[in-house]
Amino acid sequence: MNEAETRAEHIDPALVAAGWGVVDGSRIRREYPITLGRLEGAGKRGKPLTADYVLEFRNTKLAVVEAKAWDKACTSGVAQAKGYAGKLALRFTYASNGQGIYGIDMQTNGTDRCGQHGGGKQANQQQPDQPTKRS
Repeated sequence: MNEAETRAEHIDPALVAAGWGVVDGSRIRREYPITLGRLEGAGKRGKPLTADYVLEFRNTKLAVVEAKAWDKACTSGVAQAKGYAGKLALRFTYASNGQGIYGIDMQTNGTDRCGQHGGGKQANQQQPDQPTKRS
């Protein structure tokens, strides 16, 4: 399963199940532009940097999620996710292959192992307030 299929079949539904894009004020920004791309001369630019997802709540960006294909390791997108979070000045970033999610707190360098969509939170790690469905 490639990255696009993993996103559509596994990551998108997991974000919605967590309340993102469902709870008032929450939003999933897909293919979020980070930079326009390096100037290469003669009016041309290189490939722009684009995050797979940026999670927002009440117009405040909270986290970046970097998706990878189903057959890649859950951690294969960690460096890319950390780079994007650094450029966007976000505290939280995540990498996922659709089977698990790896979270990083950029302030404390706390991590969350590749659990089944959010399992394995360390006691000293803070998580962004995530929307949850209202009953």
